[in-house]
Amino acid sequence: MSNEKPSAAKPPPSLDLQSHLAELERNGLLVRIDHPINKDTELHPLVRCQFLGGIHENDRRAFLFTNVVDSAGRRYDIPVVVGALAASPKIYAIGMGRPVEEIGADWLHAIEHPIAPIVVTSPPCQEVVITGDALREAGGGLASLPVPISTPGYDAAPYLTATLCITVDPDNGIQNIGTYRGALKKTDRLGVRMSSRIGGAGGYIHWCKYRDRKERMPCAIVIGAAPVIAYTGPQKLSIDVDEITVAGALAGVPIRTAKGVTVNLQVPADAEIVIEGYIDTDLLEPEGPFGESNGYVALEDFNMSMEVTAITHRKKPVFISIISQVSPSESSVIKKLALEPLYLNYLREALSLRSVLRVVMHEPLSNLRPIIFVQFANNTPQTEVWRGLQATAARQADSGKIVIAVSEDIDPENTDAVMWSLGYRMNPVDDVHVEPYRSTGHAPKSGPQEMDSTLLIDATLKYAMAPLALPAREFMERAQALWKELGLPNITPHSPWHGYSLGDWNDSWEGFARNAVDGSWATNGEETWRRRRGGLKPETPARTVETSG
Repeated sequence: MSNEKPSAAKPPPSLDLQSHLAELERNGLLVRIDHPINKDTELHPLVRCQFLGGIHENDRRAFLFTNVVDSAGRRYDIPVVVGALAASPKIYAIGMGRPVEEIGADWLHAIEHPIAPIVVTSPPCQEVVITGDALREAGGGLASLPVPISTPGYDAAPYLTATLCITVDPDNGIQNIGTYRGALKKTDRLGVRMSSRIGGAGGYIHWCKYRDRKERMPCAIVIGAAPVIAYTGPQKLSIDVDEITVAGALAGVPIRTAKGVTVNLQVPADAEIVIEGYIDTDLLEPEGPFGESNGYVALEDFNMSMEVTAITHRKKPVFISIISQVSPSESSVIKKLALEPLYLNYLREALSLRSVLRVVMHEPLSNLRPIIFVQFANNTPQTEVWRGLQATAARQADSGKIVIAVSEDIDPENTDAVMWSLGYRMNPVDDVHVEPYRSTGHAPKSGPQEMDSTLLIDATLKYAMAPLALPAREFMERAQALWKELGLPNITPHSPWHGYSLGDWNDSWEGFARNAVDGSWATNGEETWRRRRGGLKPETPARTVETSG
């Protein structure tokens, strides 16, 4: 993986959310729901069904709800879309304007070659401006937005989830974009959670600087921007990088920005909705419970209060929300498609570990961060395997609690194959190392708050082994063709789907196998009859006797 610009001419991706939705619909990746849907009890659970119902990720869709109501019987004029950013890699790729296989190179190039935004006046995101008393009217302000409840039965409020929270460093003026949750508290107040853990939020670092100055922190929360902007929010870019410049590089053109109405921040001009305000740096208020992406419900924490000073939006906006909580989810797809190539580039280029072939962050249930698989080329020296394991665990404070190395014949996307490798290629006393003094990272807060540790496992092939016990490739290919000819149900073979050599296989055994499939098995029997020996215990390996003699 390199950070060279992708070779193919890049068509510009959609530069606003509604154009992106139209592109998804043209590609059959958007489902319109005109039936009345309760945002408090039905909306997120309905979309969640496609993540839990055995639907292949490529068949997952974005859902556009045009008839949104709430539990009090209110009907909202603003439609809600869920899954439009990353219900599947295919949807993410459309948002990037790139095939899935080129996404990693695109990210690396964009980080290295940012494009500064351009400032415009009279932006679409400020066609409607709500300030002052209008924010505090009953049913007005934040209450006028169709904000769904993400985890009905556990969440304490409707939550903004697909956010781009813009703050600025008061020392150097560099803006930061982060994706942080926001709980509706009042028509003009939000509870905002910006992670304070090691490796956490850039917004939190800014908050600390404003706190030291005894000033409130200006903040703009963008709801519904071009996907290339939205995708920067969950990424861990350097704190001195303005994400809007990376988004410009992803788009191939400068992003249009405009000054906020009540805060001195630059916001995406073509966004759907922008919530402006100031975050208190003196007093915190309880926020939560809320279903978290680690798969547990986050209980109450004292977090930030944001006084809303303006809500601006297009004349006919679309409200966007994302599926998070237990993975796979929309939030895990957003992270996975960018983080894996960044990890791979770090190992191969920064550390010159060219034997690393793939990095896979385990997604189902674990949400990427804790468990990472690193695939190495065969015959990689163990010293290099261990250097790769340690570097992977150390790259990001909240990722890589468990790192497992596998060889090139093991598909790291197939957890069963990884477990097979653990079962037969790993000796715990030699191949497992536990390192203490790790941050608890993005972990649930139930139970004692103590330091965590890191588990590194070398499950690579360390010596030649007998072939994988499945029919050889030619026979499985013929079987699949025959399966199709017979009109049997569609199948999707998962690796490993055929046998292959692992080094411990000689010409004699290859000849036996060929004789067997040719119907000449009796020839094999004649040959082994001539090799009979006495004085041996059953199950004595033939080569230990014949080579020693």
